[in-house]
Amino acid sequence: MKKQSLIFMIALAIIVVVSCKPKQQAAPVVSNEPAALLAEIDQSAPVNTLTENESKSGWQLLSNGTDFTGWHGYNMSGIPDCWIVEDGSFTMTTTGGAESQDIITDKKYKSFALFVEFKVDTAANSGIIYHVAEDTMYQFPYETGAEYQVVDHENWPDSLADWHITGANYAMHPPMVRPFKPVGEWNQAFLVVNGNKVTHYLNGEMVVEFEKYSDEWNVLRNSGKWSDFPDYGKYDEGHISLQNHGTKVWYRNVKIKEL
Repeated sequence: MKKQSLIFMIALAIIVVVSCKPKQQAAPVVSNEPAALLAEIDQSAPVNTLTENESKSGWQLLSNGTDFTGWHGYNMSGIPDCWIVEDGSFTMTTTGGAESQDIITDKKYKSFALFVEFKVDTAANSGIIYHVAEDTMYQFPYETGAEYQVVDHENWPDSLADWHITGANYAMHPPMVRPFKPVGEWNQAFLVVNGNKVTHYLNGEMVVEFEKYSDEWNVLRNSGKWSDFPDYGKYDEGHISLQNHGTKVWYRNVKIKEL
């Protein structure tokens, strides 16, 4: 066999072998962008459950519809008597409008995406607070953690500042739009904390976006309400809290994904 023919046959064999190798499937693209994370939630699934795809994507359930597994009272070992599970939802029995005995997750979180469904009673006030430090030197979670505001601003008896509207970063950043569903209807809160970047969604629309420790954040943090709270925003990891402000609010379908 001529040398040229031998070289040709070897080259042809290599091509055949390479072409017959199974192609490796590309790894699925994982995005921590808020819109992509929100799209991972199957909103047609039964309440207080995780779908197989949600579980594979890293989502975990923080509400089972029957008890407070994964939660405890702030600076307490158990659940306060004023918190109950009602029709598959966390809610409170306290009245009078004063803050009293918030609950927090057993676990601390740093960067995460959080999905929560909530509905409010008339003139109700509450909030979802994160990066909360649990310590007896503090009386309430809001002394350290930032708050996704939950309030019936439509029926509030007094005029509210724009940073007190549902979806706001309470006492810091007002919502850009107000896609709030009224008393008795379920709303969807979606919160993404990815490093210093924080995004709030309400009913599928982005309402707040900010960068922690930015010049703007520092100005807002050091003025107004938080000037009297030296440890507000101090922590970059902490518990997640549901606030009991002495009015009726319901929370369900609580799902979290660590980033």
